[in-house]
Amino acid sequence: MPRFTFGAWVEDAVDWLQSNLTWIFDAIKTVLGGMYDGVNAVLGGGEPLLMAGIFAVIAFWLRGVVPAVLTFVGFALIDSLALWDEAMATLSLVVVAAVITIVIAVPMGIWAARNNRVSSALRPVLDVMQTMPAFVYLIPGVMFFGVGVTPGVIATIVFAMPPGVRMTELGIRQVDSELVEAAEAFGTTPKHTLTRVQLPLALPTIMAGINQVIMLALSMVVIGGMAGAGGLGEKVYAAITQLQVGLAAESGIAVVILAMYLDRMTGALNERVSPLGRRAAAKAAAGARKLKFAHYKPGTAVAMTGVVVLALVAGGLNIAGSADSDASQADSANVGKGQKINMGYIPWDEGIASTFLWKEILEQRGFETGMTQLDAGPLYSGVARGDIDFQTDSWLPTTHKDYWDKYSDQLDDLGSWYGPTSLELTVPSYVKGIDSLEDLKGQGKKFDGKIIGIESSAGMMGTLNKKVLKEYGLEGEYEVVSSSTSSMLAELNSSIKKKEPVVVTLWSPHWAYGKHDLKKLKDPKGAWGKGEEVHTVAHKGFAKKSPTVAKWLKDFKLSEKQLTSLENEIQGAGQGQEQDGVRTWLKKNPGLVDKLAPVPGGGGAQQGKDAGKTVNMGYFPWDEAIASTYLWQNMLEDRGYKTSVKQLDPGPLYTGLAQGQLDVQFDSWLPTTHKDYWDRYKENLTDLGSWYGPTSLELSVPSYVKGIDTLEDLKGQGKKFDGKIIGIESSAGMMGTLNKKVLKEYGLEGEYEVVSSSTSSMLAELNRSIKKKEPVVVTLWSPHWAYGKHDLKKLKDPKGAWGKGEQIHTVAKKDFAKDFPELTGWLKDFKLSEAQLASLEVELQKGGAGNEKESARRWMDANPDVVAKLAPVGS
Repeated sequence: MPRFTFGAWVEDAVDWLQSNLTWIFDAIKTVLGGMYDGVNAVLGGGEPLLMAGIFAVIAFWLRGVVPAVLTFVGFALIDSLALWDEAMATLSLVVVAAVITIVIAVPMGIWAARNNRVSSALRPVLDVMQTMPAFVYLIPGVMFFGVGVTPGVIATIVFAMPPGVRMTELGIRQVDSELVEAAEAFGTTPKHTLTRVQLPLALPTIMAGINQVIMLALSMVVIGGMAGAGGLGEKVYAAITQLQVGLAAESGIAVVILAMYLDRMTGALNERVSPLGRRAAAKAAAGARKLKFAHYKPGTAVAMTGVVVLALVAGGLNIAGSADSDASQADSANVGKGQKINMGYIPWDEGIASTFLWKEILEQRGFETGMTQLDAGPLYSGVARGDIDFQTDSWLPTTHKDYWDKYSDQLDDLGSWYGPTSLELTVPSYVKGIDSLEDLKGQGKKFDGKIIGIESSAGMMGTLNKKVLKEYGLEGEYEVVSSSTSSMLAELNSSIKKKEPVVVTLWSPHWAYGKHDLKKLKDPKGAWGKGEEVHTVAHKGFAKKSPTVAKWLKDFKLSEKQLTSLENEIQGAGQGQEQDGVRTWLKKNPGLVDKLAPVPGGGGAQQGKDAGKTVNMGYFPWDEAIASTYLWQNMLEDRGYKTSVKQLDPGPLYTGLAQGQLDVQFDSWLPTTHKDYWDRYKENLTDLGSWYGPTSLELSVPSYVKGIDTLEDLKGQGKKFDGKIIGIESSAGMMGTLNKKVLKEYGLEGEYEVVSSSTSSMLAELNRSIKKKEPVVVTLWSPHWAYGKHDLKKLKDPKGAWGKGEQIHTVAKKDFAKDFPELTGWLKDFKLSEAQLASLEVELQKGGAGNEKESARRWMDANPDVVAKLAPVGS
């Protein structure tokens, strides 16, 4: 029979869903992520031993003294293994998934019990859900929701659902039919029959189903860890891929403790909520003659009081700890200010080393970090979606070519930090006669016909199978065994101990060449391709999100000596102590953190001489005024000043400066535009000099308006523009110049009406007209970002009616120099080039209204020397 394939249909369906229903998946991700974060904040937020006490009180309430003691010991052991945060993350995932599953499964089981057609329809669906390999659920989960908690929760819900539905249906169907008939005979409604007869009697079976739901949910933690769900699953997965037996045992013990606790507690809960369970518990307690204290269980009120007291203490300690943490961090070079940076890595040595190195550097710089170990496929998918910000182990252009080709439109290559590398097949030096890939031909029996590889998803495995074996005629003679990097290294180590021949995939640099005496097999035909570069790859919007980190990563370089020594330090630190290894290495390389992650401004936390003083700044809503004001607000706060910012029209702004209610403003266009205000208030003002110029005022039209190139060309063309010139605020000096001089000079009075509006309204009208390809003439000035956004013509002014180009001045109150001597010096030297001002304005436009301060901060981060240059702190 011809092969029947429906995989392509599935692929097409997935593509359609991704293209058309992204908003649904984003909504689901937001809801599930929010639920998980909330539960995790509660479970993981308290002091571990106090939280262990809460779990113990619950065990005391449900099972008695001995289980309570064992519970406390078990959770204390998890804390002593330094796995508390991971255990609480896993417990949070299980709680969220189990609650959602139960909410869906119990009503569905009730429906199936009361309707045979529904039961028949559900049975095959539940069979598929329960027997389908759980790994399969992760594939669409990662594709639709990205890496993280959500795909783990979704896969867990699907996998754990069947027993909840089946046991609920079974429990209700097993209720004695005579009891149901008796209830109905007494006139009980179907609703009350269900709630007062069937559910109470079926409760033990339903609770058994809930117990199975929770156990199956917990069994999914490792699979969830493969999708970046974190918690103990990630630890177990890391132990498996890196062959860390100790870490696997410790993580496994933590999973067992959680499983036993959840199993015993959910089993005992039946005694509290089920009438039959309470009757059985009472009978057992009455029959216990010896050690009655061991069977004592406190009442619900007593247990709740204990839980509440411990929770309040834990919460109080957590708040105090947070305050201490914030206070200590304020003293450091806190560039990140708590911003979260998510990193991912493949468990390759240089990936582990560079990722933990950046984790330590970013945390020293005030960032919060998240780390996820993933296979190459989910890692690239996660970075492309933005779930992971960057990863430092992209081997390009060969090894990871397939992933780069697939996701390149959604990724930014931040450059290579190490190279060139090499891929190779390697044998121990005691294997004689095998020095090149050509020598392998005909020697398959010596190596049991096997080449020990790494992860099947690695690009070098594809190159080996598709090109290297074919080029050297090794197909059929050798089987490439896909495993993992750790398994390959374990096989190499085992073979060397036994002096057995073995051929493995390796790459340079790798610490294995320092540990063992190995031969790299020569590649005379160049089948492996040229040496590669190890790149840092980020998602498309990362440079905008964290420009400072992006710049650090673009400048990131490590020499072979540095990388090798870092890898060896991490190897020596042992399992689970990678960051300790990094810290030890950094101590041996003093100054490297400052070199790899220089603090913007050369230490932007330096205080000015007048730190603590408040500077009151005003501006009117012109782009250069907004940009310069928020730039100085950020810089002054970096120097320890306090600031306040007010938006005003020019008249009130100059009045406020003259009366001393405001200290300074940065957008005085002199000698023309603001001449009237300067002449009126100059006795009470201080001119601190110009920081930008020359400027120009002009009328502008879109370039598609033909035949209008100068102000002279406007005469007689009023009908084309509906007789209107779109202006800005009537209080602006340029509007007075336009009405009193420009129109008169070019004979445009009567033909054109100058429409006073606002800068934003003028720009909106310009944008609307351009979209419709309609003629329009507007007031504009240079510099302005509109010239970068639209194709516009500045109408020439051959008669010089607008006057000469102006300078943009900083103007302050009369006693400003006396009140702010240090700042006065900075402002007198303040200069911005046209390129700097334009890029700053563009950044503010991108950030949007209400985010001006944050946008200016991003621009400063992308221009790290600006603070030190514009606001230098003397020694």
